[in-house]
Amino acid sequence: MTGLINVHTHILPGVDDGADNLEETLRMLELEYQDGVRTIFATPHYRRGMFECFGNQITKQYELVKKEASKRWKDLQIILGCEFHANMDMVNLLYENNQFAMGNSRCVLTEFSELSELSFIQERCYTLLSSGYDPIIAHAERYHALYNKFEVIEQLTDMGVYIQLNARSIMGKDGFGMKRFCKKMMKKDLLHFVGDDAHNMEDRKPCMGKCAEYIEKMMGGDYAKKVLMDNPKSLITESR
Repeated sequence: MTGLINVHTHILPGVDDGADNLEETLRMLELEYQDGVRTIFATPHYRRGMFECFGNQITKQYELVKKEASKRWKDLQIILGCEFHANMDMVNLLYENNQFAMGNSRCVLTEFSELSELSFIQERCYTLLSSGYDPIIAHAERYHALYNKFEVIEQLTDMGVYIQLNARSIMGKDGFGMKRFCKKMMKKDLLHFVGDDAHNMEDRKPCMGKCAEYIEKMMGGDYAKKVLMDNPKSLITESR
């Protein structure tokens, strides 16, 4: 499939635990392009005490990557986003700096700790929603409070929360149990977005192409188009 939209990557060099340098970034983008990706969100981590590189440094690296990428792939769109680790001040931070949202949308790719309590996940999502933001739970398959808890996930989506799953998990690269969970999520129509969460060209390299093939085989072409193209188009009505 060509025209895929990848909503979760760590391609900006030297800002988090993703690409080390511009050379690795360009190698990652080459693989994304070969896989059929034509729009990619750069979503560097923001997590207090661990990843706090935002503001001018992020903008500088983003503009550098866009400039270099445009020389090689004229039809590849790169949009700035963030993987925002949930904290109690996140709404204030969003008001102060829209760099924490996805492009120019009001969507926030929201990360939790794997052992976060369900009550914390629910409360943070509710707070975002009531403040005018739309939470996208990043790699929702990782959280113990949500894993195989389909009624809980349905309650969250009924609130207006979106769900993102990682391509590796969908294909079973993180174990059979995770693959089965992701398959059930798709069968129950609880998946909204897919990202490969690519960090490097070694153990966490891009894999959207193979994931698209798997989803199309498992769920059909219309479903694959919905979660890999149609749904994420809502995030890119306007790009930075």
